[in-house]
Amino acid sequence: MLVPTLLCLIGLTAQSAQAQTQVGMEIGRRPDALALESVHGGRVDLGQVIGHRPVLLEFWATWCPKCRALHPKMEAAHAEFGDRVDFYGVAVAVGQNPRGVRRHLERHPLPFPMLWDARGDAVRTFMAPVTSYVVILDADGRVAYTGVDSGQDILGALRRVVGAP
Repeated sequence: MLVPTLLCLIGLTAQSAQAQTQVGMEIGRRPDALALESVHGGRVDLGQVIGHRPVLLEFWATWCPKCRALHPKMEAAHAEFGDRVDFYGVAVAVGQNPRGVRRHLERHPLPFPMLWDARGDAVRTFMAPVTSYVVILDADGRVAYTGVDSGQDILGALRRVVGAP
C-alpha cells in the first residue's frame, strides 16, 4: 500500500525542527468523519467524538523511537487535560499488527485508548506524514495544532486550545 510505504520513508527523514511547525493537515480544517477499530476490540466512531470537546490524536507505532520519546509528554498531557480533552492513539498498520500492539501496551501502557488504522484511513484523513504525528482538534472539530517528533510542546499546544494558563 502506497500510504504506509510513504509514511515509513518520510518518517525516516523527518527532522526535529518539524516538531514546532505545521505538518500534515491544514490548521483550521475539519477532518472527514471516520470510525476505527480499537486494538482491544470494538469500534470508535470519531465522528461522534469530534466537535464536542478538544480531541488529541497521536499517530504511533511500537517500533517508533520518536513515539517512545514522546510517551512521557503524552502521559503528562493526559494527566493534566484528560478530563477536558479526548485522547486517542492511532496505531498505524506498518510493520505491526493488533496483537503485537496489545502486547506492547501491556508492557508500556498508555492512559488513553489505542485505535487500529488497518487500511490507512486515519493516515489519509489526517494527512499523517510520519509516526509521532500529533493532531489536536478544538471543541468545534477544527485542526488547532499539528506536529511531529519528540520535541513537541504538547502541554503548551493543549493549553492554547483549552484556554488554560
